[in-house]
Amino acid sequence: MNLDAQILTALRSTPMGISGADLAARLGVTRAAVWARVEDLRRIGYLIEATPHRGYQLVQAPDALHADDLLSRMAGTENIGRSFRVFEETASTNDLVERLARDGAPEGLVVFAESQRQGRGRLGRVWFSPARKGLWFSVLLRPALAPQAITRLTVFAAVAVARAVARVTGLRVDIKWPNDLEVAGRKCCGILTEMNAEPDRVRYAVLGVGLDVNQVAEEWPDALRKTATSLRMAAGRSWDRAELAVEVLRDLDADYRRLQRGVFEEIADEWESACSTLGRDVTIRIGERRVRGRAESLDSDGALLVRTEHGHLERITGGDVEVDKT
Repeated sequence: MNLDAQILTALRSTPMGISGADLAARLGVTRAAVWARVEDLRRIGYLIEATPHRGYQLVQAPDALHADDLLSRMAGTENIGRSFRVFEETASTNDLVERLARDGAPEGLVVFAESQRQGRGRLGRVWFSPARKGLWFSVLLRPALAPQAITRLTVFAAVAVARAVARVTGLRVDIKWPNDLEVAGRKCCGILTEMNAEPDRVRYAVLGVGLDVNQVAEEWPDALRKTATSLRMAAGRSWDRAELAVEVLRDLDADYRRLQRGVFEEIADEWESACSTLGRDVTIRIGERRVRGRAESLDSDGALLVRTEHGHLERITGGDVEVDKT
């Protein structure tokens, strides 16, 4: 953890204030070094007050994502959130993490972008990623999984993100198989899992998340206005994106540990209780093929089990799902 992250951690742990001398002693640096770093933090938008009686106090953080700030809030995580990179703009965070993974970046790296030019969802769709309105990020994972079990990553991520969003906002968040989160029937989040694998093992996986946070109705493209929503639109108030990001990442880290311990069945049970697809008649498009039937459950690898119109139980690992509205 670098000095800026250490300073922010110390300020958050002492909300009533900490003297420059105590802060310098805690961090093992000079008071002049503390003052210089505090000035830099102020220049990028942190409101840090300094008084003779209380010392330094963090009063307000900017509406922006900063790697040092996120790192300072993520103490105690084991995998996800041990390192961060934040870009003002990029084409796609998944592409960035893919390149970093090939270069040997460690598991748990999280890359955020304040906006994406070519953010993408499943099946080649474009993900609308306006500047400083949502959380657009990707996580590098190196799971001990066989390639056919990669769907487990999408399942655990959906459970973790849905739980964190519901806890922070108080909204009911439903999971639509395979990778969408919905509020009141409208999509607010998509999850895209991509992998690099050998026949018998996953080398690494990139878990991409796009969460719509503070958009208002007028900001959506016409094509999305009837199907998409944001947490702000659903709850009637805006949200602190950095605070929400930390909550989401903490739940992702906790559920990834559960996955690593081999208790996927617990995660799958939670997924099923939040899934709006199960028990519904569905049509799944897989290329030119159509599968029609009733969505029944998940299997042990996270695939959807569909009882087809012909009575067969079919295992579905991907596709475009339409849920019967009747």
